[in-house]
Amino acid sequence: MHPILVQLGPITIRYYGLMYVIAFIVAYLLVSKEVRRKALGLTSEDLLDLLLWTIPMAIIGARLYYVAFRWDVYAARPLDILKIWEGGLAIHGGVLAGALTVYLYTRWKKVSFWGLTDALAPSLVLGQAIGRIGNLMNGDAYGLPTTLPWGIRFPADSPAGMAYPGLATHPSMIYEMLLNLMIFGFLWATRKRGYRDGFATSMYFILYAIARSIVSFTRGDSLWLGPIRAAHVISAVFVIGFGVLIWRHRLYERTPSV
Repeated sequence: MHPILVQLGPITIRYYGLMYVIAFIVAYLLVSKEVRRKALGLTSEDLLDLLLWTIPMAIIGARLYYVAFRWDVYAARPLDILKIWEGGLAIHGGVLAGALTVYLYTRWKKVSFWGLTDALAPSLVLGQAIGRIGNLMNGDAYGLPTTLPWGIRFPADSPAGMAYPGLATHPSMIYEMLLNLMIFGFLWATRKRGYRDGFATSMYFILYAIARSIVSFTRGDSLWLGPIRAAHVISAVFVIGFGVLIWRHRLYERTPSV
């Protein structure tokens, strides 16, 4: 496994970047389909603008979130903050920054925030699954050492190889990829059942929080809040917060299918 897919003279194509491109294309196609079905009144150009703003902001948010928890490392080498190809993107920061960008966009375009985020939710979690392939090839988002037969020994110069030299580690990125694909299957299968706006978005946050909490027990690069993994703290907030949202606003009730 190697983070570089191909070297074309001075141009380096990395798996990380390739996965972002694939996720972007898939997201655009799926969101376009959902926006038309939900009659949100956005054109193809509107959606392209949305993704071109949201994806970079999500990447910036994911990086800043990670750096904030690892400032003891980056304080001495601040230029390393720009080296996102070496890993170090925290999905929770990306989701929060992306959600804020989408909110501001819906205020600008005067469209339903929950209607649009429901359209975005399936493609978001599918994009996360695709992104985990980049983590696999890069050797980041790695797991703790394991003796299980499917453990992976990453190259010595990869983040996993440097953290646990010569040891096989849990393929935590694969665990999360599989769980993300299951969440995508649920959201895609239920999108036409007429649930109230906000249901798909809430279920995305709840299901992903549960999945991430499970996977985090195997992660070797977890961010910590004292003795507790940060992923467990924010996942608990998501589950409780969006669970209350579903219950109080009866988002599980169905309206006529569209």
